[in-house]
Amino acid sequence: MASNWYSVVIDANDIAVLSRWWAQVLGYSIVFESETEVAIAKDEDTNPGIVFVPVPEGKTVKNRLHIDLNPDDQAAEVDRLIDLGARRADVGQGESRWVVLADPEGNEFCVLTAR
Repeated sequence: MASNWYSVVIDANDIAVLSRWWAQVLGYSIVFESETEVAIAKDEDTNPGIVFVPVPEGKTVKNRLHIDLNPDDQAAEVDRLIDLGARRADVGQGESRWVVLADPEGNEFCVLTAR
């Protein structure tokens, strides 16, 4: 029997702020919220979602797992995300077809060219 993928969990200093930021980026909704967990997804019946949990320490190294976004217009999406509070990040990617950004807490993610 195989498992069903429920969520990706992101450690955060401020789960309320970061979860709302990612919900805005993805067009998701908050489907669950407590003091120790916020879950976002397309809707309550669609998995996987993203769950944000609090941690006391800040991020110190490059993420080993990250989100790839696939917009229709890479340049326009990069501009939108930067306007929302993302910033460009250098993880040693060199020249590439994707753009590496970091969310407000420094978690890297990629914006791909349209596929």
